[in-house]
Amino acid sequence: MILFNIEKKENKGLNLAFEMPLALRRIVILGGGESGSGAAVLAKKQGFDVFLSDSSEIKPKYRDILEKYGIAYEENGHTEDWILNAGEIIKSPGIPDKIAIIQKIKAKKIPVISEIEFAGRYTKAKMIGITGSNGKTTTTLLTYHILKKAGFNVGLAGNVGDSLALQVAEQNYDYYVIELSSFQLDGMYDFKVDIAILLNITPDHLDRYNYEMRNYIHSKLRILQNQTENDAFIYWNDDPVVSQEIENRKPPVALYPFAEKKAAGVKAYTENNTIIIETLNNTFTMEEELVALTGTHNLYNSLAAGIAAKLLDIKDDIIRQSLSDFKGVEHRLEKVARVRGVEYINDSKATNVNSTWYALQSMKTPTVLILGGTDKGNDYSEIEPLVLNRCRALVFLGTDNSKLHAFFDEKVEIIKDARSMEEAVSQAYEIAHKGDTVLLSPSCASFDLFLNYEDRGRQFKECVRKL
Repeated sequence: MILFNIEKKENKGLNLAFEMPLALRRIVILGGGESGSGAAVLAKKQGFDVFLSDSSEIKPKYRDILEKYGIAYEENGHTEDWILNAGEIIKSPGIPDKIAIIQKIKAKKIPVISEIEFAGRYTKAKMIGITGSNGKTTTTLLTYHILKKAGFNVGLAGNVGDSLALQVAEQNYDYYVIELSSFQLDGMYDFKVDIAILLNITPDHLDRYNYEMRNYIHSKLRILQNQTENDAFIYWNDDPVVSQEIENRKPPVALYPFAEKKAAGVKAYTENNTIIIETLNNTFTMEEELVALTGTHNLYNSLAAGIAAKLLDIKDDIIRQSLSDFKGVEHRLEKVARVRGVEYINDSKATNVNSTWYALQSMKTPTVLILGGTDKGNDYSEIEPLVLNRCRALVFLGTDNSKLHAFFDEKVEIIKDARSMEEAVSQAYEIAHKGDTVLLSPSCASFDLFLNYEDRGRQFKECVRKL
């Protein structure tokens, strides 16, 4: 055994005391957040020589995990010599390929995978994978809610819940419900989901895909890779992109399309205000008005989760109960408060234009819309008709609102700019009339003014409650 004990370098936080036979294959993890720390624990437990590197400071909760397991790590920068000698790299999904260290890794032809791909090697659990531009989190949590209520030994992972790798390392679940972003799918090669759900594909994250929609579509469809005729693919039948891809690819998998209305081949739909789901197990029905989630987009989410539940042979009574008592997702069309007759709704999770489209579609009163942030190649023409028809005013919340002004100026009478959430809420409060709705649905990423969309949503709620 060789003991490494390297002193801290200036301007870097390092913890490099560990014992490991050098003959073991070396794995380097980039990113010390939820997925990275979890992958490090699993790699350590599997006997690898593990090193984790983060360009920023690692949060105390994740640093504690690394130190608990004696995992070597660095923070506040990458040391190339300790990274480029890896046999394999596990990259956190938030790290773009364009940064210098990734380009050097690729130049050396070191394999780069996701934490999900790595974790899948060490479990035989059944996988329910859920992706789409919008609705992933709601559908993931709803599906997990149904399985838990049915008594399944199930874990929640991906973009929600704990790291899949950490759960594989420390738990023994029979099923996992996993929310999969396109970034996670990009790093998956041999991983297979038993039940795949693809809710929709609309422009999002195009800044990560060279502003090429084709690249983004290809990433989303990776959820189909490795599926066989024994697996299931659940998808929105009316999404033109998805339908065309299915026609072109003809995947060797059992297809379960869903739609708002009955059509040829559709397995889940509504008819006479009743939800109907048809599978080989039997036909499930439920009054639409009993479903807890409202809005057309949530109908689709409920249909997709319901199909997955039926394929797992969960009893109809359990599915009905679960669909009727599900509480929804924070920051997704979340009612915050009613102040002087004005409803305030937090939809901070709307980080793309299509998500804001769904939010506006569900508005029944004149709306003051707060939008803006870090633009990801957005095309606002998708929401233009709804904005013109339903919005009393717009409040642009961001450090650079020039693209929003270029599109909406001269089309909407009242437009205000804000550089903080407090300012945005204050302006919306002044503009809104009794009976209106103030809707935070930004269409953009949050990183110009906020830590993340959760921080943005929490600040919105705090400001509203101070009115």
